[in-house]
Amino acid sequence: MAQWTSAVGAAQLARQLQAQQQRPAGPGSRRPPAYRALADGIRLLVLEGRVAVAARLPAERELALALAVSRTTVAAAYEALRAEGFLESRRGAGSWTAVPAGNPLPARGLEPLPPEALGSMIDLGCASLPAPEPWLTRAVQGALEELPPYAHTHGDYPAGLPALRRMIAERYTADGIPTMPEQIMVTTGAMGAIDAICHLFAGRGERIAVESPSYANILQLMREAGARLVPVAMEEGLGGWDLNRWRQVLRDAAPRLGYVVADFHNPTGALADEERRRALVDAARSAGTVLVVDETMRELHLDEDVAMPRPVCAFDPAGSTVLTVGSASKAFWAGMRIGWVRAAPDVIRSLVAARAYADMGTPVLEQLAVNWLMGTGGWQEAVRLRREQARENRDALVAAVRRELPEWEFAVPAGGLTLWVRTGGLSGSRLAVAGEGVGVRVPSGPRFGVDGAFEGYVRLPFTVGGPVADEAAQRLAQAARLVGAGGGAGAEAPRTFVA
Repeated sequence: MAQWTSAVGAAQLARQLQAQQQRPAGPGSRRPPAYRALADGIRLLVLEGRVAVAARLPAERELALALAVSRTTVAAAYEALRAEGFLESRRGAGSWTAVPAGNPLPARGLEPLPPEALGSMIDLGCASLPAPEPWLTRAVQGALEELPPYAHTHGDYPAGLPALRRMIAERYTADGIPTMPEQIMVTTGAMGAIDAICHLFAGRGERIAVESPSYANILQLMREAGARLVPVAMEEGLGGWDLNRWRQVLRDAAPRLGYVVADFHNPTGALADEERRRALVDAARSAGTVLVVDETMRELHLDEDVAMPRPVCAFDPAGSTVLTVGSASKAFWAGMRIGWVRAAPDVIRSLVAARAYADMGTPVLEQLAVNWLMGTGGWQEAVRLRREQARENRDALVAAVRRELPEWEFAVPAGGLTLWVRTGGLSGSRLAVAGEGVGVRVPSGPRFGVDGAFEGYVRLPFTVGGPVADEAAQRLAQAARLVGAGGGAGAEAPRTFVA
């Protein structure tokens, strides 16, 4: 019986491999034999989870044709992978990917390290900060005081607690966008909101236009939902959306959904101006595309002189074209898994009806905690603390990276939690693998793209500051030296790899 559980096509694998090879390998490095480069490329895709474990690889002849190399080169690469434990084969069943004994299975997202691993590893994989105390404790205490009346009910509120729906609607109204509670659904985090939207609007095979780069976990969520992702390139630096490209994609591909982060984009940090917001909404409305606008970073403006444009939903207040997603996870704390959707009432009703077959509803106690924060002024104070911490971390990390890795290029964003870094010609995938070996965990650029794009980038979040930021930059510099010298991607894979 075949041991593989999925398959990767020759054209798809070739695109991912060619994206790796288009980047220069770094100063002083030696070009390996063709079969060795191919084996290393496939192994990196497996280690990063971009090719699943137990995925059937193309036949040697098919991959050779797709890559325009000899079949002998592919055969030698497959043999090398078998010898290293990254490939298994059986006559009549083909060859499928594997991991050697002792290597944890790679994950597809950017999960945080378990607390017990934080002592030896600096985690730059997860863009989340500790809770802004004392506000978490106060919010939970306030929620407990308000809990007794709800304890006498069934506890199931598929659309969210009425009090919290009303509170969120009032916040939009105060921001100049009249909103009724019937336009709000409370969800289990922003991921829960976007998952519900994708299942309602974009069935398997439907096209979803996404920024390129975009948030890695959302891209993976959409892939697993069966969507066909259509990347739309961002402008360089902090320029934001390229409206000409968006208009072309909306016109030619006719995607059912478009997913965008207008406020301090993850990972680039770009802030879309008001003109772009209006133009994108108009283009989406004309094309019949529904825009999913992720506002989870909106309140994290870090510089005092930032002039925040109006929310995207200001240009579609009825909520028929723009579905807005918000969350407490970035602005407050990742452990507070409360998100929400703002949309037209009929869309909310459809989302609520579909939710009965998913998670039924969001925990009552956490909803009460967020409602307490928003109703007492605690939210504003907690967000102020979050901004101060993120600003200090950003400035420390920027200074450390510029000192230790002066050849790396980036634009410093005015808000958000991430720095998008061009790595001076080094492979981001190889840096990620080498970083694991020297004690720093960093996600590579291809996680934020489609089909292997952004091999020459990494994302650095503002989660460490002070001496830890200095140490993180020093370890990144050590990883860069290993990759530049041809190390960090050899036959011996790091045993500490955690995706």
